[in-house]
Amino acid sequence: MQFSHPRHDVHVPDGLDPRDALIRTTHLAIAAHQDDIEIMAYHGIAECYDSKDKWFSGVVVTNGAGSPRAGAFAQYTDEQMQDIRRREQRKAADIGKYSIQLQLAHPSGAVKDPQRNDVRADLRKILEIALPKVVYLHNPADKHDTHVAVFLRGIEALRSLPAAERPEKVYGCEVWRDLDWLLAEDKRALAVNARPELATALLEVFESQIAGGKRYDLAAVGRRLANATFAESHATDTVNALTWAMDLTPLLVDDSLDPTQFTLAHLDRLKSDVAQRLQRFS
Repeated sequence: MQFSHPRHDVHVPDGLDPRDALIRTTHLAIAAHQDDIEIMAYHGIAECYDSKDKWFSGVVVTNGAGSPRAGAFAQYTDEQMQDIRRREQRKAADIGKYSIQLQLAHPSGAVKDPQRNDVRADLRKILEIALPKVVYLHNPADKHDTHVAVFLRGIEALRSLPAAERPEKVYGCEVWRDLDWLLAEDKRALAVNARPELATALLEVFESQIAGGKRYDLAAVGRRLANATFAESHATDTVNALTWAMDLTPLLVDDSLDPTQFTLAHLDRLKSDVAQRLQRFS
């Protein structure tokens, strides 16, 4: 199980051969940074946890360098932070009972360069071995540049697979821009109320981010609670925690769909909905 960057990391919590651990994967998250998976793809983690026939696997594409830091981590170098974040991601995989955790260690600049084929090739290698049924990506309207670049490299890798080998569902998930703004028909509600103690434990693993100045543990859980409460104005809540996702599956059904135009169409529908509601009561 070799990948293009020499500092890539392969971790299998239960000690199975890495290739076999990838083959048994049913749910796969492809994320930019350490801790993104636990924020955006908890739906898959919880669905596979202790399941006999479902296995969750994670891919972190970048090396985690350049993250903001404060407090006990204020003086840590990028090299030290990369080592810490790599260990934290391994620990999260152990707690979440992932099938396999892959960290590809690419610099962000490499991911953002569409002319570089190494990132795309690594992702294709993973996908053609795993053949997951469900894939979690960053959403294309995310406001973090690296997240958007990882989304694009992910779609390119998925589109390089034969149609019969592509996943049944691909979700674009919330991290640096939530998806509450999507129209009801455009968003998918992913219930994440199962095992709240597991959800909290997974987020608290990333001490370098939390103690370093970002309370992702509180913010991610708070967003899930808010999503559930504000999901429907004229009905009582059916779950107490959910994440919103954009259904990206159409991008794999029709390779001619341009990701930019596909994303902007969601904004156009929101614009039209807002305008029509205002006009009705004006």
